[in-house]
Amino acid sequence: MPTPSKRIKVMLVDDHPLVRSAVRQALTAPDIEPVGEAASAEEAMRLAAELRPDIMLVDIALPGASGVQLVRELAPRLPGTRFVMLTVSTTDEDVMTAIEFGASGYLTKDLTPEALQRAVRGAYAGDLAMPRRMAARLVRRLAERATRTPAGHDPLSSHGLSVREREVLRLLSEGLTDREIAGALTISTRTVETHVSSLLHKLGARNRVEAAQHYRGER
Repeated sequence: MPTPSKRIKVMLVDDHPLVRSAVRQALTAPDIEPVGEAASAEEAMRLAAELRPDIMLVDIALPGASGVQLVRELAPRLPGTRFVMLTVSTTDEDVMTAIEFGASGYLTKDLTPEALQRAVRGAYAGDLAMPRRMAARLVRRLAERATRTPAGHDPLSSHGLSVREREVLRLLSEGLTDREIAGALTISTRTVETHVSSLLHKLGARNRVEAAQHYRGER
Protein backbone atom coordinates (compact mmCIF):
# COMPACT_ATOMS: atom_id res chain seq x y z
CA MET A 1 0.00 0.00 0.00
CA PRO A 2 1.17 3.58 -0.61
CA THR A 3 2.82 5.58 2.14
CA PRO A 4 0.97 8.65 3.48
CA SER A 5 3.01 10.88 1.13
CA LYS A 6 2.47 8.63 -1.89
CA ARG A 7 -0.76 8.54 -3.86
CA ILE A 8 -1.64 5.81 -6.38
CA LYS A 9 -1.63 7.43 -9.82
CA VAL A 10 -4.46 6.10 -11.96
CA MET A 11 -5.08 6.63 -15.67
CA LEU A 12 -8.41 5.75 -17.28
CA VAL A 13 -8.94 4.63 -20.88
CA ASP A 14 -12.60 4.61 -21.99
CA ASP A 15 -14.32 6.18 -24.98
CA HIS A 16 -17.45 7.23 -23.06
CA PRO A 17 -17.13 10.62 -21.27
CA LEU A 18 -19.90 9.79 -18.78
CA VAL A 19 -18.15 6.56 -17.80
CA ARG A 20 -14.86 8.37 -17.32
CA SER A 21 -16.59 10.99 -15.17
CA ALA A 22 -18.27 8.32 -13.01
CA VAL A 23 -15.04 6.36 -12.55
CA ARG A 24 -13.13 9.52 -11.71
CA GLN A 25 -15.73 10.30 -9.04
CA ALA A 26 -15.56 6.72 -7.73
CA LEU A 27 -11.82 7.04 -7.30
CA THR A 28 -12.12 9.99 -4.92
CA ALA A 29 -9.91 8.92 -2.01
CA PRO A 30 -6.95 10.39 -0.10
CA ASP A 31 -4.55 7.74 -1.41
CA ILE A 32 -5.72 7.63 -5.05
CA GLU A 33 -5.10 10.29 -7.69
CA PRO A 34 -6.62 10.17 -11.20
CA VAL A 35 -3.85 11.65 -13.36
CA GLY A 36 -5.13 11.28 -16.90
CA GLU A 37 -7.80 10.04 -19.29
CA ALA A 38 -7.86 8.81 -22.87
CA ALA A 39 -10.73 8.00 -25.22
CA SER A 40 -8.79 5.67 -27.53
CA ALA A 41 -5.84 3.30 -27.52
CA GLU A 42 -3.85 5.68 -29.72
CA GLU A 43 -4.37 8.59 -27.32
CA ALA A 44 -3.55 6.33 -24.36
CA MET A 45 -0.26 5.24 -25.94
CA ARG A 46 0.90 8.86 -26.12
CA LEU A 47 -0.33 9.90 -22.70
CA ALA A 48 0.81 6.87 -20.72
CA ALA A 49 4.42 7.37 -21.82
CA GLU A 50 4.31 10.85 -20.27
CA LEU A 51 2.29 10.14 -17.13
CA ARG A 52 3.76 6.73 -16.18
CA PRO A 53 0.70 5.88 -14.03
CA ASP A 54 0.81 3.22 -11.33
CA ILE A 55 -2.50 1.76 -12.53
CA MET A 56 -4.26 1.94 -15.91
CA LEU A 57 -7.96 1.10 -16.01
CA VAL A 58 -8.71 0.05 -19.58
CA ASP A 59 -11.96 -0.74 -21.36
CA ILE A 60 -11.84 -3.57 -23.91
CA ALA A 61 -14.17 -1.96 -26.46
CA LEU A 62 -12.30 1.08 -27.78
CA PRO A 63 -12.43 2.78 -31.18
CA GLY A 64 -9.63 1.52 -33.43
CA ALA A 65 -7.31 -0.79 -31.51
CA SER A 66 -8.95 -2.70 -28.64
CA GLY A 67 -8.06 -2.33 -24.99
CA VAL A 68 -6.40 -5.75 -25.04
CA GLN A 69 -4.20 -4.70 -27.95
CA LEU A 70 -3.30 -1.55 -26.01
CA VAL A 71 -2.21 -3.62 -23.01
CA ARG A 72 -0.19 -5.90 -25.25
CA GLU A 73 1.68 -2.93 -26.70
CA LEU A 74 2.16 -0.95 -23.47
CA ALA A 75 2.85 -3.63 -20.86
CA PRO A 76 6.43 -4.33 -22.05
CA ARG A 77 7.15 -0.58 -22.30
CA LEU A 78 5.78 0.35 -18.87
CA PRO A 79 6.93 -2.37 -16.45
CA GLY A 80 6.06 -0.15 -13.48
CA THR A 81 2.42 0.15 -14.54
CA ARG A 82 -0.27 -2.40 -13.71
CA PHE A 83 -3.05 -2.77 -16.27
CA VAL A 84 -6.56 -3.61 -15.10
CA MET A 85 -9.41 -4.12 -17.55
CA LEU A 86 -12.61 -2.27 -16.60
CA THR A 87 -15.32 -3.36 -19.00
CA VAL A 88 -18.79 -4.87 -19.45
CA SER A 89 -17.60 -8.11 -21.06
CA THR A 90 -17.48 -11.18 -18.84
CA THR A 91 -16.58 -13.79 -21.47
CA ASP A 92 -13.87 -16.24 -20.45
CA GLU A 93 -12.08 -15.65 -23.74
CA ASP A 94 -11.76 -11.90 -23.15
CA VAL A 95 -10.50 -12.54 -19.61
CA MET A 96 -7.96 -15.12 -20.80
CA THR A 97 -6.68 -12.93 -23.62
CA ALA A 98 -6.34 -9.87 -21.39
CA ILE A 99 -4.34 -11.76 -18.76
CA GLU A 100 -2.17 -13.44 -21.41
CA PHE A 101 -1.26 -10.05 -22.87
CA GLY A 102 -0.22 -8.52 -19.56
CA ALA A 103 -3.29 -7.38 -17.61
CA SER A 104 -3.00 -7.61 -13.82
CA GLY A 105 -6.74 -7.71 -13.27
CA TYR A 106 -10.19 -7.77 -14.83
CA LEU A 107 -13.15 -5.84 -13.40
CA THR A 108 -16.69 -5.21 -14.62
CA LYS A 109 -18.34 -1.82 -14.59
CA ASP A 110 -21.13 -2.85 -12.23
CA LEU A 111 -18.85 -2.85 -9.17
CA THR A 112 -19.30 -0.27 -6.40
CA PRO A 113 -16.97 2.73 -5.87
CA GLU A 114 -15.67 1.10 -2.69
CA ALA A 115 -14.91 -2.15 -4.55
CA LEU A 116 -13.15 -0.23 -7.30
CA GLN A 117 -10.96 1.56 -4.76
CA ARG A 118 -10.12 -1.76 -3.07
CA ALA A 119 -9.24 -3.28 -6.45
CA VAL A 120 -6.96 -0.36 -7.32
CA ARG A 121 -5.18 -0.62 -3.98
CA GLY A 122 -4.89 -4.38 -4.37
CA ALA A 123 -3.49 -4.13 -7.91
CA TYR A 124 -0.97 -1.55 -6.70
CA ALA A 125 0.11 -3.99 -3.96
CA GLY A 126 0.54 -6.79 -6.51
CA ASP A 127 -2.75 -8.64 -6.00
CA LEU A 128 -4.92 -9.99 -8.81
CA ALA A 129 -7.73 -7.45 -9.24
CA MET A 130 -10.54 -9.81 -10.18
CA PRO A 131 -13.76 -11.14 -8.62
CA ARG A 132 -13.24 -14.53 -6.97
CA ARG A 133 -15.70 -16.34 -9.23
CA MET A 134 -14.02 -14.99 -12.36
CA ALA A 135 -10.58 -15.87 -10.98
CA ALA A 136 -11.76 -19.43 -10.32
CA ARG A 137 -12.95 -19.75 -13.92
CA LEU A 138 -9.63 -18.40 -15.14
CA VAL A 139 -7.69 -20.97 -13.11
CA ARG A 140 -9.87 -23.77 -14.49
CA ARG A 141 -9.31 -22.60 -18.07
CA LEU A 142 -5.56 -22.38 -17.53
CA ALA A 143 -5.52 -25.87 -16.02
CA GLU A 144 -7.49 -27.27 -18.96
CA ARG A 145 -5.10 -25.65 -21.40
CA ALA A 146 -2.06 -27.02 -19.56
CA THR A 147 -3.38 -30.59 -19.62
CA ARG A 148 -4.63 -30.49 -23.22
CA THR A 149 -2.37 -32.58 -25.45
CA PRO A 150 -2.62 -31.96 -29.20
CA ALA A 151 -3.12 -35.11 -31.29
CA GLY A 152 0.06 -35.82 -33.22
CA HIS A 153 2.93 -33.45 -33.94
CA ASP A 154 1.96 -29.85 -34.61
CA PRO A 155 4.66 -27.85 -36.43
CA LEU A 156 2.91 -24.60 -35.54
CA SER A 157 3.69 -25.19 -31.86
CA SER A 158 7.29 -24.15 -32.57
CA HIS A 159 6.00 -20.62 -33.20
CA GLY A 160 4.46 -20.40 -29.74
CA LEU A 161 0.86 -20.16 -30.99
CA SER A 162 -1.75 -20.84 -28.33
CA VAL A 163 -4.51 -23.38 -28.87
CA ARG A 164 -6.97 -20.58 -29.61
CA GLU A 165 -4.60 -18.87 -32.03
CA ARG A 166 -4.23 -22.14 -33.96
CA GLU A 167 -8.03 -22.41 -34.12
CA VAL A 168 -8.28 -18.86 -35.45
CA LEU A 169 -5.50 -19.54 -37.98
CA ARG A 170 -7.22 -22.69 -39.23
CA LEU A 171 -10.49 -20.83 -39.85
CA LEU A 172 -8.61 -17.88 -41.34
CA SER A 173 -6.92 -20.25 -43.80
CA GLU A 174 -10.37 -21.45 -44.86
CA GLY A 175 -11.23 -17.91 -45.94
CA LEU A 176 -13.54 -16.95 -43.08
CA THR A 177 -13.90 -13.30 -42.09
CA ASP A 178 -13.28 -12.08 -38.53
CA ARG A 179 -17.04 -11.97 -37.94
CA GLU A 180 -17.47 -15.55 -39.20
CA ILE A 181 -14.55 -16.75 -37.06
CA ALA A 182 -16.07 -15.02 -34.04
CA GLY A 183 -19.36 -16.81 -34.67
CA ALA A 184 -17.67 -20.19 -35.11
CA LEU A 185 -15.68 -19.88 -31.88
CA THR A 186 -18.34 -17.99 -29.90
CA ILE A 187 -16.04 -15.07 -29.10
CA SER A 188 -16.17 -11.36 -29.91
CA THR A 189 -14.93 -9.90 -33.20
CA ARG A 190 -12.47 -7.73 -31.27
CA THR A 191 -11.02 -10.83 -29.64
CA VAL A 192 -10.57 -12.40 -33.07
CA GLU A 193 -8.77 -9.26 -34.25
CA THR A 194 -6.46 -9.49 -31.25
CA HIS A 195 -5.68 -13.15 -31.97
CA VAL A 196 -5.04 -12.42 -35.65
CA SER A 197 -2.64 -9.60 -34.75
CA SER A 198 -0.82 -11.90 -32.33
CA LEU A 199 -0.47 -14.84 -34.69
CA LEU A 200 0.73 -12.63 -37.55
CA HIS A 201 3.46 -11.36 -35.23
CA LYS A 202 4.43 -14.85 -34.07
CA LEU A 203 4.49 -16.28 -37.60
CA GLY A 204 6.34 -13.29 -39.03
CA ALA A 205 3.58 -12.92 -41.61
CA ARG A 206 2.81 -9.55 -43.15
CA ASN A 207 -0.87 -10.24 -43.72
CA ARG A 208 -3.63 -12.84 -43.50
CA VAL A 209 -2.79 -14.36 -46.88
CA GLU A 210 0.79 -15.08 -45.80
CA ALA A 211 -0.45 -16.54 -42.52
CA ALA A 212 -2.86 -18.84 -44.38
CA GLN A 213 -0.06 -19.95 -46.73
CA HIS A 214 2.13 -20.65 -43.73
CA TYR A 215 -0.61 -22.77 -42.17
CA ARG A 216 -1.22 -24.78 -45.34
CA GLY A 217 2.51 -25.22 -45.91
CA GLU A 218 2.99 -26.81 -42.47
CA ARG A 219 0.06 -29.19 -42.85
